[in-house]
This record gives sequence, C-alpha cells and structure tokens, in this order.
Amino acid sequence: MERRSLGEQLVALGFVTEQQVIDARARPGRLGEALLERGACTREQLHAALASTASPAMTDAPRLGEVLIALDYLTDEKLAEVLAVQAQDARPLGELLIERGVCTFEHVYEGLLARGQAVDKHARVLLVDDSTIVRRVVTRGLVDLGYDVIAFEDPQAALEQLDQVKPDIVVTDLDMPELNGAELCRRLKATSPQLPVIILTANESDAATIGLRAGADDYVRKGTSMEELSARIDGILRRATAASRVRQLFARYTSDAVVDQVLKAGEVVLSGEKREVTILFADIRDFTSFAESRSPEDVVTTLNVMLGKIADAVIATGGTVDKFLGDGLMAVFGAPLHQDDHAARALAAAYAMLDALQDHSLGVGVAINSGVVVAGSIGNERRTEYTCIGDTVNVCSRLCGLAAPRELLVGEGTVARLDGRERFEPLPPVKLKGKAHPVAVYRARR
Repeated sequence: MERRSLGEQLVALGFVTEQQVIDARARPGRLGEALLERGACTREQLHAALASTASPAMTDAPRLGEVLIALDYLTDEKLAEVLAVQAQDARPLGELLIERGVCTFEHVYEGLLARGQAVDKHARVLLVDDSTIVRRVVTRGLVDLGYDVIAFEDPQAALEQLDQVKPDIVVTDLDMPELNGAELCRRLKATSPQLPVIILTANESDAATIGLRAGADDYVRKGTSMEELSARIDGILRRATAASRVRQLFARYTSDAVVDQVLKAGEVVLSGEKREVTILFADIRDFTSFAESRSPEDVVTTLNVMLGKIADAVIATGGTVDKFLGDGLMAVFGAPLHQDDHAARALAAAYAMLDALQDHSLGVGVAINSGVVVAGSIGNERRTEYTCIGDTVNVCSRLCGLAAPRELLVGEGTVARLDGRERFEPLPPVKLKGKAHPVAVYRARR
C-alpha cells in the first residue's frame, strides 16, 4: 500500500477539503500548523490523520519513523540510517533522531502524539487565582492538555501547602486582594528560587513592570489560548530542566557562585566546545604503601580528609573538580565558566593544597598546564560528566606523575600565561609518552 501524505489522509478522512490543503501549503511553515491556524481542522483530527498515515505494509519500520516521514520531518533515507544505528544502540528511535540532529525534540514529540503513544506531560501546575471562573477554565484547559493542576483561591494557603503539592511550576493571578501575585512570587522565589512562576494578568504593562521585577519567569495575558499557555509552560520547564542538569553536573564539584554564574551567563556548551583552560592534577604519594598497613576504615578516613583539602583548594579559587582519580583528582580552571585568569587561579589552588597538607605524613604531587582542550558533557543518559580532553590534559597528567611529594610542576603553557618567569625554575625537558619531542617543564618556587 502506498503511503499517503498528511494532506491526502486528511482529505480521505473527510476532515478537510483539497482546496484547504492547497491554501495551507501556500503558507510558510508546517502544513498541520497552517491548517490549525486557519481553523480547517482540530488538533485531534490532525493527530488522528497522522496516526493513520503509516503504511501497514512496512512492518519492519517503527511507526514513529513513518509518522515523522508523513510530517515531512524525516526522509526514508535518514530513517534507514538511524535504524542502522539503532541496531547497535538499543535506545529509543526518537532519542537517536534528536541526538544525531535529524529531528528536533518538538518534531519527535509531535510524532509521538500523532501515534497515540506520547507520555502525558504530567507536569504539576499550582494555579492561584481568586476568580472561581478563571480557576475552573484554566484548570480544565490544562488538564485536557495533560497537566496535573492543583488550584488555590487563597495565595497564603498555596504557600502553606507548597511542600505537599510539590509543583513543577506556579501560575498565579497578578491582582488579588491581601496577597497579590507579585508578592506571592517574591515569597516563592525566596524559599524556592528554582521554582518557575508565570503571572496571569489583564494588563501586560503591569505584569512587565511588577510581576517580572518580582522574579516571575514569564507572564501571560488573561484570555490567552490554552495552547499558548501550554507552550509558555513547556518552554519554561525545558529551560528549568536544562538548568537543573547543569546544577547536577557541577554543584558537587565547584562553588555555588560558579554554578550561578554559569547559569546566568548561559555559556556552558554541554555538547562540546574548544576552550583555553588550565588543568590541574594532584596525586597523594605513597598512598598504596600506606593503605597496606592500615585498616580499611583508617584508609578511607585519611583519603577523604586529604582529598577534601585538595578539593577545597580548587573550589575556593573558582575551579571545578573534574573527577576524583583514586588517591588524586583532576581539576579545571576556565571551564565551564570563562575565566581570563584561569592560570593564576590554578597556581593559587596548587599552592593552597600544598600548604594545607604540608604537615601531613603523606605528601602530594601537583602539576598544572594550560592550553586548548575540548570541554563538554561526556557519557549517556545513565551517567554523564562534564570533562576536558586533549593534549593539554594528557601532558598535565604525565607531569603530575613525575612530581615528587610536595612538588609543583608547571607546563610551558601555564608559564607563558603568567608574568614573572623567575617564579618558575626550568628543569631539563622530559620525554613523555605519546610526544615525539621532549616537553619543557618547570618547578614552581615562591
């Protein structure tokens, strides 16, 4: 059976006329959205048509792929390419399509809706409005679109039950007696700064000057369609999810101030980018011998104390702990947040950790090196970490392996970025694994 296009299927089902399809195709953008905007069909009819465009003869292809083809979001050739990848990677087709840049998240979600297998949004909305009619209309509209809505007439009651409701987003009226939406927003942000808030208002200028200044993430004019309100909610929640992911990646390994700056700047590129940074490696010397003669509890306690001091030195100077490496760690300065003084920060961190452990029976060897790396989020949906890779990292790691206890070795890249070469004692160049020529190395001295 030949696969019908979306327009042909809509006509065959009697939802639209051929002329309506022709008129809609003459407009820029997607056919389905053009038909919806013109009132030619309902979204339910559109989804029904999309779901029925898949050809039963193509039993070896996922229906999602067929629906995306019918939507003109995907070609047969691209589908075949991704299916070949899926044969070696068992992840869902939609995820692979997005990852490889073949389709956007919105395309895949629309396709899933069309085939009747989209997961309900189930985002929990806390709605606050003193109007019974508004609460009823908005609640019914959002519930029909797949949201879980908890509505309150009294803003104070909404605040008191915030911990029990655990909303993903708050939608609140601006003009309410006693406690208005702006003040409610301020109180919400004071206790839950990451909780998104949308202001409902009859006066857009009031919302812009009052609601947004109170910390609201967006505002919507009363009377706006539920589809637009849904789009605003989804957009904010996607941004909140991205911000949460950044916090999860970095919160444990750098200071709150750095995380806040990263989120404010919006500059972290998790997919990978070239950055000029300074890398630091630190390694506790002779720890293996120490561990052999100690109880497990003593070993873990000692390791945690020493690594804690080393990590504290990194965080205190604005660096990020990239990873712990058994009895050592790798840190980066200049990523994820751009820092023009990344080399100076790394040097200060190295001195701080050496000072913190100077009286410890076990010494620590440290190395720093500056240069261009590839920085990004590496891993999969089960485990992801932000890290740096490249020659600058490899050289620094090997220099750390050469450092004696309580010694700081410095690469040429870092020395070149810091004023006052008299602070660094040149050592004989060293031959490192993977390098064709000897590498310049310096010993830091105060």
